[in-house]
Amino acid sequence: MGFHPVDLLIILLFGLALFGPRALQSVARNLGRGVGQARVVKDKIKEELQVEELSQISENIPRLPLNTREAASLLLKEQKEKRPSEGTAQSRASETNERVVRDSAASA
Repeated sequence: MGFHPVDLLIILLFGLALFGPRALQSVARNLGRGVGQARVVKDKIKEELQVEELSQISENIPRLPLNTREAASLLLKEQKEKRPSEGTAQSRASETNERVVRDSAASA
């Protein structure tokens, strides 16, 4: 949702006609200073934050599912990690249950 260059030109001409060239020049100068100060503050904040620590913290935070499909896949992953990999009838039944959960999550 940006401005088209023609729109910006029309706004600039309207401001020039309404306020005059000196006022428009001072507004533009003050706006430029404000943007420059905002950049300086942003750079200071980035320097103070330790990105490595933040990334390590974010890795330790458990990921929450955003929809039912993600929730089902996380549950299935946990079940696979907990149970030993055996070729028994119980593991085949759980694989069938996993397929049912996946199919129901996909259809939701």
